[in-house]
Amino acid sequence: MTIWNPWHGCKKLSPGCANCYVYRRDESIGKDASIVTKTNDYNLPIKKTRQKEYKITPDDGTVYACMTSDFFLEEADEWREGVWDIIRERSDLDFVIITKRIHRFEECIPFDWGDGWGNVTICSTCENQDRADYRLPILLDLPIKHRAVISEPMLEDIDIEKYLKSGLIEHVTCGGESGPNARPCDFKWIKEVRRQCIRAGVPFTFKQTGAVFIMDGKIYHIDRKLQMAQAKKSGYSYIPGMGMADKIPYELPLRKTLFEGLARSDFRSRFYLSADDRKYIADKGMDTIRSHAADFVTKRLSSENPENDGKQTPMRGHPVFIAQHATACCCRGCLEKWHHIPAGKVLNEEEQKYIVDVLMDWIEKEVG
Repeated sequence: MTIWNPWHGCKKLSPGCANCYVYRRDESIGKDASIVTKTNDYNLPIKKTRQKEYKITPDDGTVYACMTSDFFLEEADEWREGVWDIIRERSDLDFVIITKRIHRFEECIPFDWGDGWGNVTICSTCENQDRADYRLPILLDLPIKHRAVISEPMLEDIDIEKYLKSGLIEHVTCGGESGPNARPCDFKWIKEVRRQCIRAGVPFTFKQTGAVFIMDGKIYHIDRKLQMAQAKKSGYSYIPGMGMADKIPYELPLRKTLFEGLARSDFRSRFYLSADDRKYIADKGMDTIRSHAADFVTKRLSSENPENDGKQTPMRGHPVFIAQHATACCCRGCLEKWHHIPAGKVLNEEEQKYIVDVLMDWIEKEVG
């Protein structure tokens, strides 16, 4: 990974900018980060050694441009054409451009951009739902070959699933805010976007917790040097088909605690077995119902990314379906929220048996 800052300084634009680390760092050395200046690293990707070879090679990894500014900043218009020339020359390098100004993209691209350059990924930020709904439609509508999304700092729960379903977004990154005035980031927000990515088959990175991290309703203040390490330790980054979720540690809830929580839920407690359901159970017998439950769990829940996840369990038609909704065993999102089983993992035999046991416990209590 290489950081390339052809210019430095930025203008705050949206809520995510409020506690900008560039402003904070510059202020600590008596510098005004709102003043945009061209840097000595302007030509970094094409600098050469005494042997006339490029100092930066593909082995150095992806080049991230303008990490202390914004690539599409108005104040940098006079310098951008030269940067495009450099990126064009270094077609052997992969560049990532992260921006809050995706709305300026078309007026800033080079003459030969066409439908995009294969070595450039454009990453649009969205710190909240408002910015996601403004920026992501623009991102999807532009001539870009590689698109990514980053929500950092993540300031609230965000739903980007409809944009992920386009199939045009290649990666999503989420993370909390660092610094002394950091706003909180809730782990449940991270998990929800991760689940959206799993359903869409899009790689996801949980980059950092931020300084103020909420987990299970508790607030944690996390030292700067531990924020990325804690995110990595959680195991919540995701690449389809890599089995990464298998490494996420979790504990199943105590059955008594689970059922007490379900009873307190207005939604879960509304489910009951009808007279027809009870007759069906009596006619088939509990062993057959258990067999049906095991079959439904295997076929509809056990894969890493079940088909139509979130909608795969009907609300009626079989007593096991009713039990699944009543016990929050209806989809992988509910399994994660209520049973702590991470989304994105293939359910093993022990986990499948646990789910079937929960379903049968509820059914047996209903039947009496």
